[in-house]
Amino acid sequence: MTSLRGAAAGVRLLVVGGLAVALAGCTGPATPGPAPAPAASTVAPAPAPSAAAGTANACDPRASLRPGALPRPEQLPAGSYQAAIRKRGRLIVGTSADTLLFSARNPFTGVIEGFDVDIARQVARAIFGDPDRLQIVVVPNASRIAAVMSGRVDLVAETMTITCDRLRMVAFSTVYYQAGQKVLVSRASTATGIDDLGGKRVCAAAGSTSLTAIRAARSRPVAVAAASQAECLVRFQQGTVDAISTDDTILLGLAAQDPYAKVVGSAFTDEPYGLAISREHPDFTRFVNAVLERARQDGTWATLYRRWLGQFGPAPAPPAARYQG
Repeated sequence: MTSLRGAAAGVRLLVVGGLAVALAGCTGPATPGPAPAPAASTVAPAPAPSAAAGTANACDPRASLRPGALPRPEQLPAGSYQAAIRKRGRLIVGTSADTLLFSARNPFTGVIEGFDVDIARQVARAIFGDPDRLQIVVVPNASRIAAVMSGRVDLVAETMTITCDRLRMVAFSTVYYQAGQKVLVSRASTATGIDDLGGKRVCAAAGSTSLTAIRAARSRPVAVAAASQAECLVRFQQGTVDAISTDDTILLGLAAQDPYAKVVGSAFTDEPYGLAISREHPDFTRFVNAVLERARQDGTWATLYRRWLGQFGPAPAPPAARYQG
């Protein structure tokens, strides 16, 4: 496993010298393997969710379909979507290539790796008995929902917050990671949070809930949309934006790439991450939830946390699952 220091240094090279590669949507296998993944697909942007996320009647964004059975890979039920994936020979996963610690391309191996990718690998293991049977499709934040709805990917694993607005378009697994939005500023800045950034240019990825939260802040910062978190970091380093605001986990990865940056303030949003899945395949959503439940119970979730995020402290208890239907 690449050390965190090595990963941070490598992704710094990616951000400063190879941003065009990340934004071009190149793909690679999730882990080194005998066969490289097929080339990336181009995904059209999804319709933007409304600003008032969470307004659906009787919506509980954390509640997902109750898990189904988790049979051995060779015993998947005929006619199920997971059986169709097995017949195809690979699980197609949409994710990013520049979110350090969650899904970022290792510049030394070309492999996209991180906590999100390893969560998706557990689904591949349940389908094939082999976690390496992945095809990675790099998907911009603004295109994640379209990638699922169009069938270009089987699921999205990309630090994606579950909201009621998004649930109108796609299904989500149970929560597999709990985050909250904070702010990254220059070490010379006196700002202690979003409330101190009134009138300042604050960057977030287009199509993210982070951008919506910046626009809704009482201090009235100027929200600046970028194609990716990596582009936000480049703009911050060039001085064209004053701050970046997104989930605390993502900001820690960005701060690891810039010694002149710091993460400040308390979390001012609730960001439960889920795997996005087509609403047309409820059997697959139940299957994925069974995979996540097994990962919580057998210690896999804690192992993945320690691998990618252990520098921030001991592994907490995994987010509790909430079910409906």
